[in-house]
Order: sequence, then structure tokens, then C-alpha cells
Amino acid sequence: MKKKIKKIYTFADTIRRIIQNQNMKDIKRIVLTGGPCAGKTTALVRVIEHFSGLGYKVFTIPEVPTMFTQAGMNYLTDNSDFFYEGEKATLEIQLALEDKFMKMAQACKSPAVIVCDRGTMDISAYMQPEVWEDITQAVGTSTPELRARYDAVLHLVSAADGAEQFYTTSNNASRNESADEEGLKIARMLDKKVIEAWTGHPHLRVINNNVDFDRKLNRVLKEICDVLGLPRPIEEERKYIVEVIGEMPDVIESDITQTYLVAEPGSEVRLRRRGWDGKYVNVHTNKKKVSGSEEIVTERQVSNALYESLLQQADPYRQTIHKVRKSFIWKGQFFELDTYDGPLKGLVMLETKGMNCHEDVKFPPFVRFIKDVTGNTDYYNYNLALKK
Repeated sequence: MKKKIKKIYTFADTIRRIIQNQNMKDIKRIVLTGGPCAGKTTALVRVIEHFSGLGYKVFTIPEVPTMFTQAGMNYLTDNSDFFYEGEKATLEIQLALEDKFMKMAQACKSPAVIVCDRGTMDISAYMQPEVWEDITQAVGTSTPELRARYDAVLHLVSAADGAEQFYTTSNNASRNESADEEGLKIARMLDKKVIEAWTGHPHLRVINNNVDFDRKLNRVLKEICDVLGLPRPIEEERKYIVEVIGEMPDVIESDITQTYLVAEPGSEVRLRRRGWDGKYVNVHTNKKKVSGSEEIVTERQVSNALYESLLQQADPYRQTIHKVRKSFIWKGQFFELDTYDGPLKGLVMLETKGMNCHEDVKFPPFVRFIKDVTGNTDYYNYNLALKK
């Protein structure tokens, strides 16, 4: 009798099998954005190299405002008509490029991914809201429609916030911000405006500055792996119990309702509704471990009707979590401060992601550290939701 030999699959084999089984027409469109001098150019090169090596055809949409500036557009002009026509044309060309590259990607015989060097909503960060509203109407679109075009938005924090020693304008002739203190302030302000422009997208990820720039770039690769449904190393968030002791400036506030659904063993299924200024986004997330150190995370935005229907699958052993989240950047690190309500009322937790174990957290002066609960499973939301 012939002895059966069990094939041992490597991590690379797993990746290849997932890619081969992907729907060729299910092409993801990802925005890589950030404040001035955030590392986007280097990140784009790393993305192309990494995912091309995995078998993807990687299309990159160039930064349209830079193309326009080099062609003669002046975004600092005092001529309001010239500014309006230039910004309107910028949006139109951005949309046209994305649509044409999507058709090209759909014609490929191999899996493809589209990475945009900034996206449509970046344009809105450089003008008054009423001008943006006029331009989107003239083009026949809207802010919600523009955000919904993309599967993920990855925002790299500007070196002007927390990594000032690396801030430079020499690598981009189109950059208007100077490298002095006034220029750094402008760069930080633009950084926050871009985040606000994209706030409301269900897969907006803000990527910290780190002493180790490679770690910042690796976080970009991990987030794209999430979007493509590829396994990635499990990464712990830094998590702390804190007390707010002062006024919090420049925060983005949102209300979060989080319900865990019945799931198969080894999986965690979460339904989240997040609201800003009366507008809501519903996201269905599935986390599945494929090994002790790797997991696959898939997210999808769902309609209000599907959200209500999925609530029928709520885990009866877990309560719904309600919390107010305040997101902000402090010295180059992105934080999320969650204040819990309901049965967890009184609990306040501060989180930051993408930091190595030797890196110090730069606690802002308006919070008081109480306890480090990083890695403490009792404080995972999944376990906090357990009914007592």
C-alpha cells in the first residue's frame, strides 16, 4: 500500500492559494494620503515591490495636484475664479484617472490592486467647505459618494508632528510649507484637515510616526493585507486606563455602538455603527486566526437595512458596547480615547497602534495614566462585552 504523504503548506503557499482564489474583478482601490513630508513616496515604492512580489498587478494613480502645479496651476492664487476652475479640474481629472485605471485593472488576467497617491477627498482639505460643496455639485457628485469610492484610506502622519528632525521640503518642489517653525505649524494643520476630510470612511487608518521609519511602512503593508484578505501578523495595540484631567484640543468625536455576533470557534464577528455629526457608517468585521500569530481581518460597509437584520444574530452572551471616541494626534502619535457608557460607565481607555515594544508613548498632558492594560485580555472589547 502506498503511504500517503501529508503536504506541509508554508506561509507563502497560503498567500498564493488565497490570491489564486480571489475574484479577479473584485479590485480594491486604496488611498495613501497624509500631511506634508509623511513618507508617501517611499511607502508607494514599498507597496509596489511587496505586492508585485506576491503576484498582484499594482496600479498607482499619481498625485493630481502635483501634476497640475507642474503644469502651471497656482493653488495659492488670489483669483477666486482661477482657483475654482483649477480645483474643479483637479477633481475631474482625479475621477477620470481612477475610472480609467479601474477598467485597465479589470482587463488584467492576474489579481490587481489600485493605490492612489491621495484621493478625491484630499482636495477638500485645501478650500472652504462651501467652495467644495459647489465644486462637487458642479461635477455631479457628493462627499459621501467620493468617500465610498475607496476600500481603504491610509493616512501617514506628517513628520512635522512628532518627527520634526526628519521634516524637509527638499524632496518635493511643489510643496509650499517651509521647514521653519511657522511651516511646521502649517504642516500640522494640513495633516489634521486631511484626517477630518476622510473621517467617516469605515476603513480610515492613521499611521503614527515612529523612531523606526520601516515600522511605519510595515504598518502600511499590514493594512493593505487586511483589505486584500491576506494573513498578517497579529499586532497588539497599546492600551491604557486613563483619566481625562484637562481640555482636549483638536479632537474628532464620534459615537460608537458595537455588537458582537454569533461566530464559529476561532472567529470574532463584530457589527459597529459609528456616527459623526448625525451621519452614520455601519461596518461588519470578521477576524479569523489562521495560526497562533497570524489572522485574517475582513471588513465591509453595510446598509442600515442589513445592519438591522444582522443584529438578529447578536451573541446572547455579550452585551452591546456604547462608547464615545475622541481621536487626535499628539506629538506624531495617533490616539483614540474611548469613554464607555452603560454597564461599563466610568471606564476610559486610551489606545495607540503601530508602536514597537521599546517605544515610549507620548502621553498628552490632558490625560492621567492609571494602568497599562496592553495585552490584558480582560480589557479586549470582545471580553468587556461578556455579560456578568
